[in-house]
Amino acid sequence: MFITSREKSIIELIVKTSGKHTVYSLSAFLNVSGRTVQRNLKSIESILKQYHLELKRTANEGLFIDGKNEHIYRLIQNLADVSPTDETPEERKLNLLIILLHEGPSFKKQVLARQLGISVTTLSSYLDELADWLQKYGITLTRKRGVGVELMAEEADKRHALASFFLVHFYEDIIETLYGMQEGHHLDEPVLGYFKPDYLLAVDQVVNHHLADEQITLTDSDYIGLVVHICLTVQRTEKGFGLQQREPSEEGAPREFQLMDMICGELKQRLSVSINDLDVQFLTVILKGSKVQDPEVVYYDSILLGHLIKNIIKDVSADLHVDLSDDFSLFQGLLAHMGPSIFRLQQELDLFNPLTDEIKKKYPVLFLAVKKSLEMEFRDISFPDDEVAFIVLHFGSAMLMNEEKVNVQAVVVCPTGIGTSKMLASRIQRELSMINKVEILSIKDFQTADLEEYDIVISTVRLPFTEVEYILVSPLLSEKDIGFIQSYLQNNVEKLTRKKYLKPSQKSDGKAEVRMLLQEIKDVHSSMEAILTNFRVYRKQSAGNHVRILIEMVEQAYRDGLLQQPRVVLDQLLEREKKGGLGIPNTNMGLFHCRDHNVNKLIFQVAHLDEPCKIKGMDGAEMEMKSLLLMLAPEELSRREQEILSLISTSLIEDHRSMMIYSSTNEAIILKKLEEIFLDYLQTNLIKE
Repeated sequence: MFITSREKSIIELIVKTSGKHTVYSLSAFLNVSGRTVQRNLKSIESILKQYHLELKRTANEGLFIDGKNEHIYRLIQNLADVSPTDETPEERKLNLLIILLHEGPSFKKQVLARQLGISVTTLSSYLDELADWLQKYGITLTRKRGVGVELMAEEADKRHALASFFLVHFYEDIIETLYGMQEGHHLDEPVLGYFKPDYLLAVDQVVNHHLADEQITLTDSDYIGLVVHICLTVQRTEKGFGLQQREPSEEGAPREFQLMDMICGELKQRLSVSINDLDVQFLTVILKGSKVQDPEVVYYDSILLGHLIKNIIKDVSADLHVDLSDDFSLFQGLLAHMGPSIFRLQQELDLFNPLTDEIKKKYPVLFLAVKKSLEMEFRDISFPDDEVAFIVLHFGSAMLMNEEKVNVQAVVVCPTGIGTSKMLASRIQRELSMINKVEILSIKDFQTADLEEYDIVISTVRLPFTEVEYILVSPLLSEKDIGFIQSYLQNNVEKLTRKKYLKPSQKSDGKAEVRMLLQEIKDVHSSMEAILTNFRVYRKQSAGNHVRILIEMVEQAYRDGLLQQPRVVLDQLLEREKKGGLGIPNTNMGLFHCRDHNVNKLIFQVAHLDEPCKIKGMDGAEMEMKSLLLMLAPEELSRREQEILSLISTSLIEDHRSMMIYSSTNEAIILKKLEEIFLDYLQTNLIKE
C-alpha cells in the first residue's frame, strides 16, 4: 500500500471517531487547510476501494468508513505494517524526468535508483511509463546492457515533454503556489523541486501585466501553461540547454512575436538571464496556440474555418436529428476553440484532455458523429480523440441549454476550457432544476468577483482561497457530485431564502433585462440598416493593381461620411493583408477587411474588376481576384454587431449559389441575398414563435 503519513493519520482518526470528524475538524486537528484535507480524502477513497470500503458522510457532514467489519479490521492491520511516505509516484517520476532531461545523456540504473531512493524494480516500472509518455514528443528512451539508460531528443521536444508533465500532474499545485506567492508567502525551496520561486513569480507578474495591456485573456489552463513554458525556457537556457533552429519564424504572427519579445525583454532585465530569438520564437508558438477565454474576441474574418464549422454543425445536427444550425453561441464557441487548436495540431503540440475516456463513455453517439464530421471536413488534419472530446463538449452544452429555470444563483469556477465550462453549467441546470442561473468564471476573475451575488460556488479544481466555501466536482458532474450539491442546498435552505428576501425588488432586474433587449434590438437594427444603406457595387478598371481599387473605395466611403482619416484605414487594410492571404480559395473573390476607430458604421461593398489581379489566398497560394469585397467596422463592436458580420462572411462560400451571387455584378441580387440572411437571422433570434 502506498500512503502518505497525513493520509494514514486521517484514516486512523476517522476509524477512531466514526461520524464525529468533519473536513474542518480534521484540518484543525492536523493543522492544515480544509483544501488539503479534501485532496487527501480523494486519495483515501481510492485506498479504501482496495478493501471494498467506502468513505461516507453523515447528515452533519461527519466522516465514516462504510463496509464489513472484517474489511475494516484488515485495513487497520495493514495500516499498522505500512511505512508511510510523503512523496507520490508522480512526484518521483517527475524527479526522474528532471534528472533524465538535465543530466546525462546516459545513466546507470543503480545510480538513478539510489538518487531517487527507490528499488531498481520500481525504477524499471517508472522508466516504462516515462518511455510511453516521452514517445509522444518524439523522445526516445532506451535501456542497453553495459550502457544503462539513454535519452535522445531535441531541446524543443524536451521542453514540451517536461512542461506537459508539470501541467497534467501538478496543474493545481502550480495554481496554489502562484496564488500563495501573490499573497506574499515566501518560498525557500524550488517549486515542485524544479522552478525557482522568484523566477516563477516574476514570469507570472510580467505575463499578466503584458496580456492585460494587450487586452488578451487566456483560459486559466493556457495561462498557467504559458507561465510554465516561459519559466522552464528561462531555467533551461540558464543551464546552457539551447534550442536548435527548427521552430517557425515570427513571420505570419507579428503581434504574438512582438508581445513575447516584450515579455522576454523585461524578464531579461528583471532576472539577468539570457533569452535569445530562438527562445522567443519557441514561446510565440505556445502563445499562438493558446485559447482566448472570451469567444467574442474572435475576429469575424475566419471565413474558411467558419465555413467548415458550419458544415460540422449541419452534419452533427443531421446525424442526431436536432437542429443546431442557428445556434450562434455554439458556432462562436467552436470558432474560438478550433482556431488555436488546429494551430497546435499543425505544430504537433500536445492536446491533453483528462476527460476523454469519460466523454466517450457518456456521449458515445455524439462523439462518433463529431469525429465522423471532422474527418470529412478537415481531410488534411488528423484530430486525436482528446481534441474530438473538447469539441464534443461544445455540442453537448448546446444540446442541454433549454431547461426550466427557478431561482438559485450558482457560479462555476472551471479553468479547463470554454466547452467544458458550458457543459458543466448546462448539466447543473438540467440535473438541479432549482438552480436558475449558472455563471462561469475563471480562477482569476473569481478572485475579484462579488460572492454575495451567488448562492453556491462550484469548482472543478481545488481553489487556493481558504475563506471560500465551495463544492468540488468533476467537470462532467457525476451522480455523486449531484448528491453533494443537493445536500448543500438542502442544508442551506434557510440561508438561501433569507438571502433572497434581503435582495432588492425583482422589478429592477426586469427593467435591466428590457433595456438590454432594447439595446440588442437597436444594435441589430442599426447594423443591418448600415450594411443595406451603404452597400455599393462598383465596376473598376484594375490595371492589375488592387491597392489602387482599395484607395478609391476608401476615399469614396470618406466622401460619403462613413469614415474619417481614409489614409489610416487604408494602412490598416494593407497591414491586415501582410499578416495573411485574403483571397478566398476556389473562388475569384478577395475579402479585404479591418476594424478601426475611424470607421463610423458597418460597411460592406463590392468592386468588380475588368481585369483580374493576383493576390495571396487564405491557403497561402497565389490566386486571381475578379471581385474585391470590402468590409469595414468600428473598433468597438457589440456581440450582435459581430454576429451580423459573421453572417455575411460565412455566407460568402456557404454554397455554389452564394458564391455566384457575391461574384456577380448585379447589385440588386446581392442586396436581396443580404436581406434574406438578415430576415432569417431576425426570425431565428429575435422574433419568438
